[in-house]
Amino acid sequence: MDLWTKSLAWIISQVLVLLSSRCGTTGAEGACDSPLVSHLPPSSFRSSSQLSSSHAAGFAKLNRREGAGGWSPLTSDRYQWLEVDLGERTRITAVATQGRYGSSDWLTSYLLMFSDTGHNWKQYRQEDSLGSFPGNSNADSVVQYKLQQPAIARFLRLLPLDWNLSGRIGLRLETQGCPPASDVVSFAGGSSGLVFRVSPGPRRTSRDIISLKFKTLKNSGTLLHGEGRQGLSFSLELVRGKLQLLLRQGGASSTEPRRLASLGSLLDDQHWHHVVLERGGAHLNLTVDRHTQRVQIPAEFVHWDVEQLMLGTVQSLSSQKPLVSEKNFSGCLENLLHNGLNLIERAKHNNQQVTLMGNVTFSCAEPVSVAVTFPGPQSFLQLPGAMASSSGGVSVGFQFRTWNKAGLLLTFDLPHEGGVAWLHLSEARLRLQIQKAGRALLELSAGSALNDGQWHSVELNSRGGRVTIAVDKEEGGVAHASPSFLFMAGSHLFFGGCPAEDDRQECRNPFNVFQGCMRLFTLHNQHVDLITVQQKHLGNYSNLHIDMCGIIDRCSPSRCEHGGRCSQSWTIFHCNCSDSGYSGATCHSSVYEQSCEAYKHNGNTSGHFYIDVDGSGPIRPQLVYCNMTAADTWMVIQHNNTDLTRVRASPGQNQLLIHFDYSTGEEQLMAAVGQSEHCEQEVSYHCRRSRLLNTPEGSPFSWWLGGPGSGRVQTYWGGAQPGSRQCACGLQGDCVDPQHYCNCDADGMEWAEDSGLLTHKESLPVRSLVLGDIQRPGSEAAYLVGPLRCHGDKNLWNAAFFDKETSYLHFPTFHGELSADISFLFKTTASSGVFLENLGIKDFIRIELSSSTQVLFSFDVGNGPLEVRVEATAPLNDSRWHRVRAERNVREATLRLDELPAATQEAPADGHFHLQLNSQLFIGGTASRQKGFRGCIRSLQLNGVTLDLEERARITPGVRPGCPGHCSSYGSLCQNQGRCVERATGFHCDCGLSAFTGVFCHSEVSATFESTTSVSYTFKEPYELLRNSSALPSSIYSDMTLRGENVSLSFRTNQSPALLLYVSSYYREYLALLINKHDKLEVRYKLDSSREAEVLRSRVKSLANGQLHTVTVRRLSDSVSVQINQNSREDFNLSSDGEFNAIKSLVLGRVLDSELDPDVSRLASLGFSGCLSVLSFNSISPLKAALLHPDTSPVSISGPLLRSSCGSSASANPYAAENKRHLATDLGSVGSGQPLVNAIRTDSALIGGVIAVVIFVVVAVLAITGRFLYRRKETYRNQEVKGVKREDSPDFPFNSQTDSQNVCSENRKEYFI
Repeated sequence: MDLWTKSLAWIISQVLVLLSSRCGTTGAEGACDSPLVSHLPPSSFRSSSQLSSSHAAGFAKLNRREGAGGWSPLTSDRYQWLEVDLGERTRITAVATQGRYGSSDWLTSYLLMFSDTGHNWKQYRQEDSLGSFPGNSNADSVVQYKLQQPAIARFLRLLPLDWNLSGRIGLRLETQGCPPASDVVSFAGGSSGLVFRVSPGPRRTSRDIISLKFKTLKNSGTLLHGEGRQGLSFSLELVRGKLQLLLRQGGASSTEPRRLASLGSLLDDQHWHHVVLERGGAHLNLTVDRHTQRVQIPAEFVHWDVEQLMLGTVQSLSSQKPLVSEKNFSGCLENLLHNGLNLIERAKHNNQQVTLMGNVTFSCAEPVSVAVTFPGPQSFLQLPGAMASSSGGVSVGFQFRTWNKAGLLLTFDLPHEGGVAWLHLSEARLRLQIQKAGRALLELSAGSALNDGQWHSVELNSRGGRVTIAVDKEEGGVAHASPSFLFMAGSHLFFGGCPAEDDRQECRNPFNVFQGCMRLFTLHNQHVDLITVQQKHLGNYSNLHIDMCGIIDRCSPSRCEHGGRCSQSWTIFHCNCSDSGYSGATCHSSVYEQSCEAYKHNGNTSGHFYIDVDGSGPIRPQLVYCNMTAADTWMVIQHNNTDLTRVRASPGQNQLLIHFDYSTGEEQLMAAVGQSEHCEQEVSYHCRRSRLLNTPEGSPFSWWLGGPGSGRVQTYWGGAQPGSRQCACGLQGDCVDPQHYCNCDADGMEWAEDSGLLTHKESLPVRSLVLGDIQRPGSEAAYLVGPLRCHGDKNLWNAAFFDKETSYLHFPTFHGELSADISFLFKTTASSGVFLENLGIKDFIRIELSSSTQVLFSFDVGNGPLEVRVEATAPLNDSRWHRVRAERNVREATLRLDELPAATQEAPADGHFHLQLNSQLFIGGTASRQKGFRGCIRSLQLNGVTLDLEERARITPGVRPGCPGHCSSYGSLCQNQGRCVERATGFHCDCGLSAFTGVFCHSEVSATFESTTSVSYTFKEPYELLRNSSALPSSIYSDMTLRGENVSLSFRTNQSPALLLYVSSYYREYLALLINKHDKLEVRYKLDSSREAEVLRSRVKSLANGQLHTVTVRRLSDSVSVQINQNSREDFNLSSDGEFNAIKSLVLGRVLDSELDPDVSRLASLGFSGCLSVLSFNSISPLKAALLHPDTSPVSISGPLLRSSCGSSASANPYAAENKRHLATDLGSVGSGQPLVNAIRTDSALIGGVIAVVIFVVVAVLAITGRFLYRRKETYRNQEVKGVKREDSPDFPFNSQTDSQNVCSENRKEYFI
């Protein structure tokens, strides 16, 4: 090989060596994994102790066998540590450990600490919580852990936590990494700073990015200030350890900045923190360490350019003088970049754009501050009392920081008095208490809110007979006292707590132990060296972390969602969810239902409700009105003008623009529309010589905008199809002028109207209305845009039926890393099965029916499997719907089943909390196709998002969409003999057999009677007996011969005597319910016209006292029972044959029949004054028929009849008013004394009398014939007490049909009130 070839080879080898040595120096250009420890000299290693010289720290190198094969301390306990000095700040990306060679000594877990100076150590934490690292399982295998976030430090310290129980602590280690790119500058405060002036000229980029690292011991100061033209500026300022982004108008001297963002906490810990400020368009991202906050930039700053940046100080753009302030930053900056320009590097090279001011150095000189952490119950620090005392008294000083409101700071004995002094926190105030033999000698307090995590200075002094405590003296937290005793400390001072075993009882702590950090101890004005304490040369301690402050801000960033307020103690955080609309440990789960439909199925009735359309999602709850009076449950969202409004055009204005503002936000509004099955909005235009849509040239006069945002232009009107440019009459072909498609377009001189419903959901809601033909002479118009109305919930009824254990549905991976909530309903006949499962590499989440009475929620986030169980009191495989709600967050996991108490499992305080899944989400089964669920799953939601089970089921074998059968679960909501009727999506209550009305047949039907009021319900007319009864089936007529009755009603009155109810027959038989003159109830039966009426008198008194009373009368043949209110039932026997023949009518109030028995005639003429309610006679509800359906029932009314809630015990219900109305609303004038329905109206009493006589004769003849025919019919003779023959009528709501094979729909009039 010639010389040239050798030279070339040498050059190439050197280049390769250089490249390999520089590989990964930035971490982004290549691998940053060079070994860092193996080449270090023994002097780079230190340890807390060593077993022998051959077990020294210098032998702790990976795969090395020198010495004893690794490091082992003198004693194996948790106070040992091994420290490595890497020689310079280094980017550390991985740590590897190994046990001591050829031994039984190895670590099973450990902590990692980093530092730039060898002091002020910082613990490395994974996921902000998990502190420990897994170790080894033997002495020789290597366990390597790659750091999720690389650490940059010069010193590394490893603290053993656990080790092989059969051996002792033994360790060899290696770290990997590379040198970081670093340019550093240090500001000493005052006027020190760096000013960068941006080059003049056009804007060079659409984005501005400023990035830097900083470290400081001061909790306040202006880190960065930027100014531009128009007096606009921004600042990044440290305020009590938090970084705030402030905007100002009027320059740096402006006293009222606008705070745009606040991020980070405890940033005055003398550790490096990374900050990135990025502006793009109208948004700005502020990142502190690993947390980012995105904010909207005010409009005036969107196109604003920064012309000058100031670091560490603030100076006006027009002035060259810095503004000296205590708010100026004091500390170090590293790698300061503006749009990629390294400003510190430019400052080093004296670039003209960069100016340095004051005491600025290109290195980071750090003051040494040794802190100590008190982590728990066994923590204490003992120092000699003699150091704090002198002949003049006691002098103790220190600083502390904590999140706890209470805890012991300092205690010592008072040997001269035989007492004890306690300096402690109570309710976040500093208190000094001195006691002797249980008696308080002295109490002082100072300061407030001392549990804010900030450093607070404390001084305790006694001199010249005066005792002083001061906390943050410069802020005025001082208290004095002049005790009559000598205040001298004993032999020991105890900080934070007391030793667990103190035989001499030198330390007593009746308070909580202190959890927090302390530093800067002074005794008699002499500084205490805590490193000397750590080396056991001074004092004593237990369970302390010396040379570090391990405080963690668990509220930054806040884990409380949806505006929940975060507070914390040393070990845990709490979320105050009040007024947020959410609940749970992190305010994750909504306390509201997602739709009006859901509220209905919880048993609610009409009213205003908050609905949360996406559950735990980001959309806030909204207040809507839920109208549940109809079969469909309507959600009503109002806007600012739902009244009919007359158009008033302004002079010179050719068009009128009307904008509608809705009561809910945009996001809420569109989500509510999106999840509804149907939405509609009424629009109406009243016109006279004001055209609506069509113009001669084709462009519309008027239009409206609807849909998302500001809406899209729509040129059709209510009742027509989108894009048709028609009104309802145009679609139906009945416009007043066939040549036009809207009534108003006929341009007539008479008033006309175009009205209809807009039902195209994509075009709703109506946002604006533009009216164009309003300025011509004689033009008049009025418009109406009603509220948005929607019904149906596509999510609530979305269901799938799994008919095999091997069938399942699969969906994309569920992402619920920090918070996951899952809710669904299920019904089944199987005793077990998996509802849901999603797997990761190690993590998983699963919900299953583990037995017929137990639901199990299990998961693993890396800390081992956790299980939460709820045990039901009854079997769950009952084919009824059951609701499951599971939630897992960083605090806890909860499981709820139906209305049973929730089961809770606390999460580990120091552990993994990210749920990392990667498989498909399986519903109704598992990936192994085992333990699948057989039955129905409905309304499955994950973090507020509904999974479309039906859509996936349609294409999946073994799974069917939908799941019928809701009455088995919701039928109990139908009250008072209401019948549950199945619907494809849900159910409704048929109140035809009930005397009540309403969505659940729960609303009483009551009326106020006056003495002239008469309500008569007519049963079958005699001539109908001769007709084929099946020809005209009707449920409003009852058979005419009864062997029993079931009568119930409620009443309140002050009248006695009074007739409550009278039932007559064609054979002068009758039944009467009345209150006699003694205020007692009488039931009079006359079941044989040839005999006197039988009178049954109740013993219950005072029924005419104006209170509400309920009466039930039941007869079966000759046995009669009467019950009033909650009194005992009273039984009677009749002497008659037990048949009530050919019943004619039932009358409430005044009886107008002239052929009454003398016994009741006088009473009947008095009428009834008071309230009658929920009256039923067998399956007939006469009062309900009269009030709700007078036109379609055989009822006649005379006199005033006013519907009210007088018979309701809950008449104070604020929504009861919606059901109140006077019959005049439907029937015209009431109170004239004329019959209103099914009555014969005459002009002459004489004519009426003649007709009445004729009718009576005919009726008498037919009645005799009818009685003969009835007596020959065994079906009538054997009629049971449960009442009338029940026939089906789809047109009338008071249906007595009980055959479950015939399902009839309830008349709409039943619901519209």
